[in-house]
Formats: sequence, C-alpha cells, structure tokens
Amino acid sequence: MPNMVKIMPISDAPKYHGNPLVVALAYDRLCTFEFGIAVEVFGLARPEMGPDWYRFAVAAVDDGEMRATGGLRFSTDGGLELLRKAGTIVVPGWRGPDSPVPDRLIKALRAAHARGARVLSFCSGAFVLAAAGLLTGKRATTHWRYVDALEERFPGIVVMPDVLYVDEGDVLTSAGTAAGLDLCLHLIRRDFGARAANVVARRLVIPAHRDGGQAQFVVQPVPRPDESSRLGPLLDHMRENLGADHSVAALAKRAGMSGRTFLRRFEAATGMTPARWLLAERMTKARDLLEGSAASIGEVAGLAGFGTTATMRHHFRLQMSTTPAAYREAFGKPA
Repeated sequence: MPNMVKIMPISDAPKYHGNPLVVALAYDRLCTFEFGIAVEVFGLARPEMGPDWYRFAVAAVDDGEMRATGGLRFSTDGGLELLRKAGTIVVPGWRGPDSPVPDRLIKALRAAHARGARVLSFCSGAFVLAAAGLLTGKRATTHWRYVDALEERFPGIVVMPDVLYVDEGDVLTSAGTAAGLDLCLHLIRRDFGARAANVVARRLVIPAHRDGGQAQFVVQPVPRPDESSRLGPLLDHMRENLGADHSVAALAKRAGMSGRTFLRRFEAATGMTPARWLLAERMTKARDLLEGSAASIGEVAGLAGFGTTATMRHHFRLQMSTTPAAYREAFGKPA
C-alpha cells in the first residue's frame, strides 16, 4: 500500500556529529579530476542538506606557485597547518607512485590521524597514506595500474585489487579516478544516511551505489543508438514494476530485439544480466524504504519487488550479511 509509506525529509536524516571540516590536499602537478571530485562533493554549497553539512578548505603541500594537470595555476586556503583543524582529509591522487612524499606531509598526516581525523585517498593517493604508515596492517586499494607497485613497495598492506573502495573506519581508500565518487558517496551515506547520498548522487547524475569492482571496467561495445533508446524506457518500466516477473523473453519483446541480442545489449549497457540488475534495483529500493519510511518489513518486501519477507531476508543475508530488521535498526529512522 504505497499511500501508507512516508518518506522522511532530508532535514530529518541522520546527522554527522563529528568535525565537519573537510580539507583537501593540493600539490604541484595536482590530479585535476580527483581534486574536482573532492570539491564537487564536499566544497559546494548544499542548502538542502541543512546547517550540519560539511565545510571545505584546501591545504597546499608545496610552497610557491603550483600547477595542476592541464596547466592551471592555483592558490589555496593555507598550508599543512589546516590539517590540524580537519575532521576529514582528502588526498586526491598523487604525482605518481614513484614520486617521494615530503616528510612534512607525512608528519602532518600522522599527527592529524592520531588526533582523530579521518583520511581518504583517491587513486594514487594511497601511496601517500602508505608512506605515512596509515595503511600498515590494513586493507586498501588503488588504481588497478598501481596495485602491483603498492603491494611490492608496502608489503604490510593487504591490497584489495578488485574493489572500488575500502573503508577501514578512519582510513579509506578508493580505486582509480572516478571511484573517488563512489567513496565520497559511501562516506555521505555513513555520515548522513542513504537519502542524503541519493540526493547528492542525483545532482552528480551518477548512481548512488555501484555494485562490482574494478574488474567490471573492461572494454565493452557501445550500444547502437537505436537499441540504447529502446533500453532506456525498458529500464524505467522495470524500475516502476519491480515486483513483476520480468522474463528475458518478455523484456526482449518489449525492447523489440531477439533474446540473444537483448541479453548482449543489456549487459553492454549496464554491465549486468537483467536478473542481476533487477536484484540490485530491488535491494536499493528496499534499503531506501528501510532507512527513510515507516513501512513495515512486509510492506517493504512488497514495494521493493521481493514479494515475501523471506525472499528479501534471504537476499539481505547473501549480499549484506544482515537482516532487513537489523539494517533498519542500524540505519533507519521511521517517520
């Protein structure tokens, strides 16, 4: 019964009660894209999130004029002294795996971490955290091109080569480039709840959560425009009817393709089989309802397309090692 479900406003979402200041490092030969991720997620005004949202500053690693990739010259809000005030520090890439990390940066990161700051790295930024000793004995990831170098240079790290990000509590690392967005959305979800992460993801026009790991990013054929135009409405139809029995034959017919062509084009466009895609959508819908609605567990199972509570519980245990009720207790706030 959809009319019984009340979704809580963003202002009622869980609040992050830690230090809200996010400080991103900037250095000569700055990785422009990775730095832009930090700015886009943490540095933009988001009044819809209320007064408890993150604050943002940029700390210079190097003295004097600095240039970013692409030739941009830039200035910052201050130097490494800003790390003393930070609740979260972002290392947006690094000059390269073989580029030495300055001692003053190592000392500043160690001191900030010891004081309680969380530290995030994007892509090759993991080498900075590794040099500071913050990853020793922990799991971590980096761009797939750098995995071997990280393992060889820092054998005390448990390198996870096939994931988008790793959360070790106060030290978090992400894989190559755009995986920094996945890590940032994960942190928002951790700090403010799924609805806040979904709002930011919509503004970024990206999924709030991507299943899989770096191995999914292999060269795939681009769907032909006529077939892509048929898949878009089909995906919308599947989202709007999560509880329907979407057989491959029925979906292929609706898309105007043969079964074999449909499966090939669907996987090329989404990276998943129709069954996996549908399950991921059902899980996303269920998590959103458990976190942001007053619907009962049974109602959530129906609205998310699982049909029965037992089926939904089965998939939660398989994918998240928990139950829907325990998930709601941890992350939900009934209206």
